[in-house]
Amino acid sequence: MALAIMCSGGDAPGMNAAVKKFVDYAFDKKETPYLIYDGLEGLIDGKIKKADYKDVAGILHRGGSVIRSSRSKRFYEYDYRKQAYENLKKFNIDGLVVLGGDGSFRAMDRFSEDFPVNFVGIPTTIDNDIYGTEYCLGVDTALNTIRDALDKIYDTASTFNRAFVVEVMGRDCGYLAAISAISSGAEICIIPEVDFYLPTIENKLVREVENGRRYVLAIVAEGTKMTAKVAEWLEKKLGMDTRVTILGHIQRGGVPTTFDRMMGFEFAVHAVEHLCRTKESNKVVVWNKGEFGLIDIDTVVNNKNQVNPHHLAMLNVLD
Repeated sequence: MALAIMCSGGDAPGMNAAVKKFVDYAFDKKETPYLIYDGLEGLIDGKIKKADYKDVAGILHRGGSVIRSSRSKRFYEYDYRKQAYENLKKFNIDGLVVLGGDGSFRAMDRFSEDFPVNFVGIPTTIDNDIYGTEYCLGVDTALNTIRDALDKIYDTASTFNRAFVVEVMGRDCGYLAAISAISSGAEICIIPEVDFYLPTIENKLVREVENGRRYVLAIVAEGTKMTAKVAEWLEKKLGMDTRVTILGHIQRGGVPTTFDRMMGFEFAVHAVEHLCRTKESNKVVVWNKGEFGLIDIDTVVNNKNQVNPHHLAMLNVLD
């Protein structure tokens, strides 16, 4: 059996760990591994190469993806999906592993409706917003990157009697913001999932500033589009010199944590194992309550992920 792996959409730490284990484990199972370069665009253009051990040697410590990734508007046109399918058949590829997020899985769901594609998805996004799994590959590294930045910001905020508004990634999901706020001791957290009325915390913070509070930290999820508003509010209501820090794409990069490396290994092994068992798959590997499982791609793309209610409840402590 010939198996291929590709990355799609935004990059995330741990992708290289999954790619390496995919190749190594495919060889262990006496299967032939292929690498698809440049994601969906590469699949359309036939950038497919039979893998060798040397292709994945020494990549564990690297962020990003050695086989690169892409987003593709072309893939939503039937003729290009047909071209992509014909490229898979050209190399006699029987199964496909896709590292990606919500958009990537929607693309693969559409692909499988048109052609008899046998694929397994690995949820890979720092946003941690894929339905049906508690954890997506890359989120642990992203959280540690944010934590490191917040620790440094606290140092300067407390030194200069300042308020800092830090914007974190996550699109329309507030997971990164919520966990970062809880674990850093932020005073304010703004996420899409919770309506936040700034005046509710005004009296508390004003009183604390009058009693000697020297700094305030606010974490804002990018999807709320409230970063500038929160900064303006802090300046006006608290009278504190306020700075805005947008962490941006540093959250996607960097050396993957041990946890993300190990999870990349495990995801890849479960994906290969499943592809070797059946030629009718179209599943996504998920991780819940410490165990791995598989769910149908239709279930993943037709439902909306929700931030854990327990984490949302913990945000109340910030008030």
